[in-house]
Amino acid sequence: MIQLAHAYYYGEEQSIDFSKSPQASSLACALIAHHATSLADTLASELGILSKSQPILIISGKKVPPGTNGGVTLLGTGFSALGGFIIGLGAATFDVIGGLNVQPSAYVTFGTICGILGSIVDSILGATLQVTYFDSEKKVVCSDFVASSSVRISGSDVLSNAQVNVASILITSLAGSVIGNHIFLYFQVPR
Repeated sequence: MIQLAHAYYYGEEQSIDFSKSPQASSLACALIAHHATSLADTLASELGILSKSQPILIISGKKVPPGTNGGVTLLGTGFSALGGFIIGLGAATFDVIGGLNVQPSAYVTFGTICGILGSIVDSILGATLQVTYFDSEKKVVCSDFVASSSVRISGSDVLSNAQVNVASILITSLAGSVIGNHIFLYFQVPR
């Protein structure tokens, strides 16, 4: 949707330059933030579970079993940063290939920040609005109450995992459209 809005209102792709085209640049930043959040969440969830340290619940600091919605580790957060970095680097690379003026350090910094921010937002929403149960007999984390041996360890049954993902992408995309201005202008100023 963001990409379609950008194409409809601003036509041909442009360099991110808030001094010349602030609205188009904000939409481009929202798009980068969207993808950074998606990849960061995926890497944190799928690879962060490999952490040797026990996750803590982002809202309380309480230790929780691996796989708990809202559970975070340093390794998982590192993978979130990597996901954002990859998206920032990819966006810069494609813009260079497309012949646009690019500030690579701004793209990479922005992508990394959005990856971390998106992952944090996703974890907070998951810890509060997405229920997680622990089945003490099977020793597994689950999102549904499946047996009398299941105990709720975090969250409320308000949003599904897909809804948490959509909400975190929307929030981070909106935040990215705002903070992108500051990051790209910072790297634009001669040092």
